Amino acid sequence: MKVAVVAELYPRRSDPVLGVWAHRQALAAQAAGAEVHVLVLHRLVPPRASLAAGPTGPGQELAKLAREPRRQLRDGLPVTYVPYVSPPRPRSYASWGAWAAPSLSLALRRLRRRDRFDLIHAHNAVPAADAVRRAGLHVPLVVSVHGGDVLYTARRDDAGAAAVAIGLGAARLVLANSHGIAELARAHGAGETRVVHLGADLPDRSRAGRPPRESAPMLVTVAHLVARKRHADVLRALAVLADRHPTLRYAIIGDGPERVALQGLAARLGVAERVEFRGQLAPADAIEQARRCTLFAMPSTDEAFGVAYVEAMAGGVPAIGCRGEPGPEEIAAAGDGFVLVPPGDIERLTQRIHELLSDPRRLREVGQRARASIAANFTWERCGQQTLAAYQHVLA
Repeated sequence: MKVAVVAELYPRRSDPVLGVWAHRQALAAQAAGAEVHVLVLHRLVPPRASLAAGPTGPGQELAKLAREPRRQLRDGLPVTYVPYVSPPRPRSYASWGAWAAPSLSLALRRLRRRDRFDLIHAHNAVPAADAVRRAGLHVPLVVSVHGGDVLYTARRDDAGAAAVAIGLGAARLVLANSHGIAELARAHGAGETRVVHLGADLPDRSRAGRPPRESAPMLVTVAHLVARKRHADVLRALAVLADRHPTLRYAIIGDGPERVALQGLAARLGVAERVEFRGQLAPADAIEQARRCTLFAMPSTDEAFGVAYVEAMAGGVPAIGCRGEPGPEEIAAAGDGFVLVPPGDIERLTQRIHELLSDPRRLREVGQRARASIAANFTWERCGQQTLAAYQHVLA
């Protein structure tokens, strides 16, 4: 079985973290038996955030985008970066599929002449599935919904809702990363849906295979620094816990537009010396550093799944997420090792952190159960098998 994967968000040399979950799912599908070639919608327009870097910022960002090699081999997976341009995101994101379609159509046809594929797997309805639909190839289409389509694009305006509905409606099968997202996908135009969870790699059980733990108790969050990830809630909990846990520290792994505001908040709360802003790390480094810590805390909202939770839990690190969110609710329901708190409830978040840190034996047992839950439900091997089964179902 040969599959063409089309994705907007995908790792590149200048940003190895971007869309890494799509890359890992493609690798998992290939390991399960599919032959995969990835085509990335490579937008040659610097993001608006680069304007804040001064007059040279946009030029440097554009140069990085232009220098990205068009054909690459990533972890043994052939990847083609398909360049296109489009207007700024805020007002035109729903139309990006139309802008990307001409170059994608050409790339798909070239690929089909070289190595005919059986189906196309698009990550997200907008812009990937919309661009595939406009390309006009009569090939079965599978669309994965990772959250953005139904939690952002369809809610933003009528144009976004229409684009999502058309993209989902073009799919023979829609894959969702949680049951909550599958329900929202059906509400926004999907026909048949199937849940395929993303996953994590299980580290070696032997003592030699475990990364050494931090010497002092350490909270950790691995996420883009944006408001919905709610790093600020963890900072406030850290400040409340300062007297009861005087050696407690907090590692923030990731970067983004909220960094300056979070640094300011840490200073105002008097915990700046306890907080380490480690920046964006390569995925493997981020996972290793998270697994060195004591407790993973990310009470984020609009969380469709949350690969960062399962990556930490696979290493025996208990996690805290937000109640009422599709992904965290599903991870928590699958087994132990994952604690949910109400959104924005600093008192409850503080209480849960304190309870776990105050009982080392319980903390160790919860970590062991966290690993067992991931081993049973959320591995990349399982994701690959489920993805391949979805492909076979469509072709049958």
